Amino acid sequence: MGKLALKKYATTMILVVQIIIAIFTFVGIFGGADSPIGNTAKAMMVYALPFLIVANIVLLIYWLISRNWLWTLIPVVCIVCCIPYIGTFFQTGLLNDHNKTGKTDIRIASYNVARFGQETSGFISHGILSEMKKKQIDILCLQEYNDNCGDKKNSDSYKEYFPYMMLGENDMVVYSRYPITASKNMPFEGTNNSAMWANIDINGKYIKVFNVHLETTGFNRTLKKANKMMMNGHNVEENKLIGAIFNNYTLGMIARAGQAEIVAKEIKESEVSTIVCGDFNDVPYSYVYNTVKGDLIDGFKECGKGWMYTYRGKKKFRIDYIFHDKSMQGHQYYIEDLTYSDHYPVFMNLEFLGTY
Repeated sequence: MGKLALKKYATTMILVVQIIIAIFTFVGIFGGADSPIGNTAKAMMVYALPFLIVANIVLLIYWLISRNWLWTLIPVVCIVCCIPYIGTFFQTGLLNDHNKTGKTDIRIASYNVARFGQETSGFISHGILSEMKKKQIDILCLQEYNDNCGDKKNSDSYKEYFPYMMLGENDMVVYSRYPITASKNMPFEGTNNSAMWANIDINGKYIKVFNVHLETTGFNRTLKKANKMMMNGHNVEENKLIGAIFNNYTLGMIARAGQAEIVAKEIKESEVSTIVCGDFNDVPYSYVYNTVKGDLIDGFKECGKGWMYTYRGKKKFRIDYIFHDKSMQGHQYYIEDLTYSDHYPVFMNLEFLGTY
């Protein structure tokens, strides 16, 4: 009798945990629907979704082993509802593999080059250019770009292959093999981050290409600052460090939300076909992702394959994107393991559909 009572108690406790995880899962799924301003706790649940999915899978296995068939419905429903989210970073390629045989009108790349301006030899910039030539890239959007390289300019090396370029505010540039007919810089108040767009004439067809670099999380910056303080003999209390990280993260999240709304407004006003590239510093299903994407198509969900992450190192996050509108169709979306930056470059092949 004691064992039966203990088993019932354990089952009840696990069921309570299951219900809590289910609630958090649904909050996470819809966490990106509203601005994080005043809803930071809800918005943060989006970042926990991968762990919540794993927890649901573990609990599903537990309910199956214990043959509590009724309770298996809870994790099953949670996992099924998360399938669209899972599709933002994993695609089997079975449903979109045929697209790779389609016609390619534009080859576009987006790359946060990070250390681009931190060396004077030009090695990194030449290595990136060589890769773009090899892949026959037509339009290249770079973030954290620096045109100065010692006593030379990186653009001098690029202009033979990319005869057209447009510099944005601070660290942005769009390189193109086709004429750039107009452009606009979009600085964000109180930060070095910014966005820009360039109108490009591709054999008589006009497209507007957005290059976006949204506010960073501040997570690494806070850790580096704390580490430097500790090396200098200063005491850094753990709770204060955690508080600083949380505050930086939430402030960055709120700043990105406002920046995303500015970019989304410009996208909606576009009267020609639109492509959006850049480093959003935010994950899929977040408010930033949903706001910038709007009615656009996520290139990876359309024609990607396998696991998609764009940040190098231990944090396998997808924070760099290429979106496009319905006047185009994607045929290939992928990253390359280049070591020039703490990001991977994102590549996409696109085809024009009909006339516009």
